[in-house]
Amino acid sequence: MIKKIHNFKFVIRNCQKGMTYVELIVVLSIFAVMSSIVLFNHGKFQAKVDIKNLANDIALKIVEAQKSAMSGKWNTNAPSGWKPSYGVYFDLSVPNHFIYFADFVDINKQYDAGSGCSTGGGECLDDIEITKGKISKIEECLIGDCSSSASISSSLSITFTRPNSGAVFYDSGGELTGFDYMQITVSSADSSFNGYIKIYPSGRIQVN
Repeated sequence: MIKKIHNFKFVIRNCQKGMTYVELIVVLSIFAVMSSIVLFNHGKFQAKVDIKNLANDIALKIVEAQKSAMSGKWNTNAPSGWKPSYGVYFDLSVPNHFIYFADFVDINKQYDAGSGCSTGGGECLDDIEITKGKISKIEECLIGDCSSSASISSSLSITFTRPNSGAVFYDSGGELTGFDYMQITVSSADSSFNGYIKIYPSGRIQVN
């Protein structure tokens, strides 16, 4: 009986033996590899989320311009006889900003950048800074074919004027027509991920 008890204690002491250095190094190496994979995938996932959020934010600002115009929202700087007209302006030379504006200088359905956003008397209501991502391309697209579309090289104003809920598009050369929808592409800093906002002349707005 005593011999069995001694043997039992011996087995218990053996079970409490620690890991060897080799086993510890192997476990830590596996942990390091798994952590690297998780962190790498998390970075890619976060970049996709940031671009999706940016596309949604831009679309929501365009919707805000449409709703402000349709609801007849008044602006204290507007001239007499003004029909509520609001829009969003993009300048591709400044891809990390876009502007929410009220169209009341000459009421020409495009943004008048002359007074900027700091004077308080111009058309600019809000200069929105993009902190994650950029506006990389603006294109006039036909249904089912945006690969061979015409690209906007400089700037674009998307304007809504009461009582029409449709969008009017202007670049630096004047009003744009002859396309099915306007597509704004937003990209991550390294251009590895893209998001797309489609704005139709009817006023429909879609995010992909």
